[in-house]
Amino acid sequence: MNQRSIATVSISGALEEKLRAIAAAGFPAVEIFENDLISSGARPREIAKLCADLGLSICAYQPFRDFEGMPEPQRSRNFARAERKFDLMQELGTDLLLICSNVSPLALGGIDRAADDFRELGERAAKRDLRIGYEALAWGRHVNDHRDAWEIVRRADHPAIGVILDSFHTLAPKFPQRSIRAIPADKIFLVQLADAPRLELDVLSWSRHFRCFPGQGDLPVADFMQAIRATGYAGPLSLEIFNDQFRAGSAARTAVDGMRSLILLEEALAASPEPARATLPPRPRSRGVSFVEFAVNQPKAEGLAALFGQLGFRKTGRHRSKAVERWSQGGIELVINREPSGFAHSHYVTHGPGVCAIGLDVDDAGRIMARADALKAKTFHQPVGPGELQIPAIHGVGGSLLYFLDSGDSNWDVDFVAIESSAASDRLTAIDHISQSMPHEEMLSWLSFYTGMLDLIRLPQLEIADIRGLVASQALINTDRSLRIILNGSTATRTQSARFINEFFGSGVQHIAFACNDIFATVAEMRARGAGFLDIPDNYYDDLEAKYDLDPATLASLRANRILYDREGDGEFFQVYTHVFEERFFFEIVERRLYQGFGAANAAIRLAAQAREAAPSDASAM
Repeated sequence: MNQRSIATVSISGALEEKLRAIAAAGFPAVEIFENDLISSGARPREIAKLCADLGLSICAYQPFRDFEGMPEPQRSRNFARAERKFDLMQELGTDLLLICSNVSPLALGGIDRAADDFRELGERAAKRDLRIGYEALAWGRHVNDHRDAWEIVRRADHPAIGVILDSFHTLAPKFPQRSIRAIPADKIFLVQLADAPRLELDVLSWSRHFRCFPGQGDLPVADFMQAIRATGYAGPLSLEIFNDQFRAGSAARTAVDGMRSLILLEEALAASPEPARATLPPRPRSRGVSFVEFAVNQPKAEGLAALFGQLGFRKTGRHRSKAVERWSQGGIELVINREPSGFAHSHYVTHGPGVCAIGLDVDDAGRIMARADALKAKTFHQPVGPGELQIPAIHGVGGSLLYFLDSGDSNWDVDFVAIESSAASDRLTAIDHISQSMPHEEMLSWLSFYTGMLDLIRLPQLEIADIRGLVASQALINTDRSLRIILNGSTATRTQSARFINEFFGSGVQHIAFACNDIFATVAEMRARGAGFLDIPDNYYDDLEAKYDLDPATLASLRANRILYDREGDGEFFQVYTHVFEERFFFEIVERRLYQGFGAANAAIRLAAQAREAAPSDASAM
């Protein structure tokens, strides 16, 4: 297995902080970026000692810029500059210097000229038992393709000169990958990995701001790795990520995300036509949401119970040893936890009323916990009463919990005493989707978490127009769509998503959508029980009338019940929202008719309506 490594430029903080986070995430090796060292108050020998104490080897020092093909006197100066870098490398204890292709306007073209420069530099490096790796930048002045970089290395024909291959510089410009297979393994000195979303952007800006870990973007990094494997390369695989979100985020979290991405990449390669050794137990099959647990205090519990009743839920169980209630309808199970101690209480004290845990139905809870351990997720254990069920769990978004129940298993008969409830029609059938809000810089992290842990695939990311800024929205779904999770994040500080994070004191579930088969009958019954719904302006329904050929009776029912409507091909979507509960979260009722989306066209309407209903103090600040 290739040694896992990461470049210090990939994460935030001072160099010493970065190194500690990298070691804590389990990396055995690191690339030290020149700017990190220059800005550090520690001397190179002190950094070398810190790395040794942390168990980190330094696999490369980088970058050395604008070297090959320079006229005099710059050429002579470059060799003198290189000798100084050799001194520094020996203090650090690394033997590899990364040289990226020249971007200087003074650079002279010519493969042979560049090869001559590298041959001479190789002689100098070899005297110190050092090596030089040459990387083609996608925006290099004369060399921007790994094929040209390899030809220069081949013609230099020196054992101390090799090529460095970077997935971004090959995949972003769409250079052919098969040519990599012809490069001898002993002439590949380092492989760097980065993914990126597909953007219509110049390649330099794209690289400097939007790189991400493998699996978080749209580039075929696994295909690139297949070409690398075909060479027999056995050296380090190093993550080199330039990303504004990562620079603003937690060094510890980003380092763990990086390690997770390499583990998942190895898993993808193991499942490829040219399999490698499997590194993870297979993803279990998810089968939907088992339950959602809300943490509240006694007064808030009464208000939430009243809302559940208005939505047609019935109290069906009471916990045997805790102040916890079960509320049911159709295939939906909700839990109100007002226990004055334990995890839920701590979550309430920290975040206020809201979702503290989600239970997921999977076909093998043991397997997912083994994956969680391998992917460095934080597991959770809490004492249970005599005879009560111990459900495996890990920490999820905003410090909430994800419980995993094997298909068919249930804790209701074990942990709860059944309560007789009046017979009522179950208008709501299942949880359609769960929407979680988080800081924008955490979105890629939780994307990797969910797709790495569960059998979820990501749909194209959308940008939703809040009246106070844009909100990025990323939907994740499993194959049969029994589990849908939406991640929302915004860099604007006053969007609904950002306000939720500020008022909720962190990330968490902002809303839950319930599915039904007849939204008009469902809403009518809910209104009869006292439920209130978000007010949608008449202008919206005037526009619907102009946009779609809806029959007058349907349009009148939509308007009367403040139900929103969307259409995709032959598919139709109906949705209505409750008022926000305690300024924390809200519920959505949806009906799907051959429709697979989430009503994105209506999101701006909903956000504007919620803004109008926001607390007066917020409105007065506008």
